[in-house]
Amino acid sequence: MTTETPITPGGLAPDRQDLTHRPDLATTTGRVAPVRARRPVYLDMLPPCNAGCPAGENIQEWLRLIKAHDEERAWRQLTADNPFPAIHGRVCYHPCEVACNRADLDGAVSIHSVERYLGDLAIEKGWTFKKPEQRSGHRVLVIGAGPAGLSAAYHLAMMGHNVEIHDGGDSAGGMMRYGIPEYRLPREVLDAEIGRLTDIGVKIVLNHNVTDLAEEKARGRFDAVFVAIGAHLSKRVDIPNQDASRMVDAVSFLHQVGSGEKPMIGRRVAVYGGGNTAMDAARVAKRLGAEESIVVYRRTAAQMPAHDEEREEAEREGVQMNWLRTITDVGDDLTVEVMELDEDGKPHGTGRYEKLEADTVILALGQEADTGFLHKLPGMRFKNDVVDVNPSTLMTDVPGVFAGGDTVPSERTVTVGTGHGKRAARQIDQWLRRDESYPAPKENVVGFNDLNVWYFGDHMRRHQPELDPTQRVNFDEVVKGLDDSQAHFEAGRCLSCGNCFECDGCFGSCPEDAIIKLGPGHRYEYDYNKCTGCATCFDQCPVHAIQMVPEDTPIESIPGAGNPTPGWAVRPEPSPAVYGPEARRNVSGGAAQPVASGDTAPAVDTTPQN
Repeated sequence: MTTETPITPGGLAPDRQDLTHRPDLATTTGRVAPVRARRPVYLDMLPPCNAGCPAGENIQEWLRLIKAHDEERAWRQLTADNPFPAIHGRVCYHPCEVACNRADLDGAVSIHSVERYLGDLAIEKGWTFKKPEQRSGHRVLVIGAGPAGLSAAYHLAMMGHNVEIHDGGDSAGGMMRYGIPEYRLPREVLDAEIGRLTDIGVKIVLNHNVTDLAEEKARGRFDAVFVAIGAHLSKRVDIPNQDASRMVDAVSFLHQVGSGEKPMIGRRVAVYGGGNTAMDAARVAKRLGAEESIVVYRRTAAQMPAHDEEREEAEREGVQMNWLRTITDVGDDLTVEVMELDEDGKPHGTGRYEKLEADTVILALGQEADTGFLHKLPGMRFKNDVVDVNPSTLMTDVPGVFAGGDTVPSERTVTVGTGHGKRAARQIDQWLRRDESYPAPKENVVGFNDLNVWYFGDHMRRHQPELDPTQRVNFDEVVKGLDDSQAHFEAGRCLSCGNCFECDGCFGSCPEDAIIKLGPGHRYEYDYNKCTGCATCFDQCPVHAIQMVPEDTPIESIPGAGNPTPGWAVRPEPSPAVYGPEARRNVSGGAAQPVASGDTAPAVDTTPQN
């Protein structure tokens, strides 16, 4: 007499409701077989936010530390890559949020606002950088005290090099001080974060214009040079005018205001251009008393190079936009020609003209870097106003002379400049040490479709409070910061893409008890003597931190697998590198478990970087 349930011709037991056929273990090639053909491996992959950050921050890790209420450690993790979180939390255009996988769920994590929270908290608490314990004996000259130069100086100093910055301005900061209005970046915040650099030994020489680089290098006995001058020269355009005093370039205008002056502009101001500088100039004009501030741009809103948020804020403050217009003459009134787009989207004149009233015309047609002094250096090559460099090393054709930021072909933003400074510092350090090895780029980025987002649910993004447009009559900061609870909530929205955050899903789902939990901060390991390769752990992992690989695949050949992976940031409570009975009994020691770091600042000429 058999105890088995009889099987119907259709393959289903009459008293059973599941649709799973009993496998023939002698012949099956499905999820489980007599001999395991695949096995799971824990990974640390590259989150898209890290990959998208021009400064190469390990965003996912410092968000995790904030969520764990370890803010100072989070700040130190962040500043290992970017020394200016309070600045970047205000002025960065956050490409990390554009890349964030959560944008496809319920809204990107507000990374920039949490970064600002952390930067402001550090200023409030008086946190400082730890000075390097050893000195290299090398001297490095940095030309320019803007974001690229300051970033390079910070990283070089932390590596133990003696760094000296030479800058022609009255104060350090470059375009952060003289180009970004105070309502976006308060000067006390800028001064606080720059001040930490002098505390670790960086010497900043102001009101010092470099005219001969070779002589400057020789006189100071510098071993290497990083050129990071800003784009302080406005592009010119020939416009017939009867009174040149009514025309001013946007860079000079913003520099005057940033220096504490109050230019006379009249009641009606026209800003010619469509970039972020034009938006700043138009908004500043309103704060200086202009009743009308009009942006004249020869293309459409969709073609405007200014970021959407900058244009929208300008419009909220009453700045008028005059699309498809170009200024042809400045007399008692402005003469503008109406433009139209051809089939390729390029603007062309129509021969129709209009008149606009304006007391002052501010030209915001782009900027150029003042690289003239570099032409004296034999062997240096140029592309228009910028220096030709090796896109991987940022070194020019002159050995020991590196360049970055606005000095090289790149997007001219604070964050890109900061990323160039970090990259240049690492390359200068390698060059000084005669180290010719270069790590390969990390390309194993986790996409939205790799995740099991059912685990997380919907949690809407927290927004920063802003001054009402009717109150924006002075240079008080417009956008405010998150409070403690909002910042922690926002950090908790991080999906931890590609990196285990110890949810216990794999541990609880394994039917063979093949997963060993190693304790808080130490994650898990597989007991491959028990594992059947069924992939249950892989199927349920919410963050794609597990990969199924063919049985004979060497661990070291799998991107993101292995402990540790050189060049990646480590968790504060590292996981053992060698797991065994002794390691499991005493998991406080051992090597570090990596978390992927997005050291992927946008490269010069779009070449991928480390």
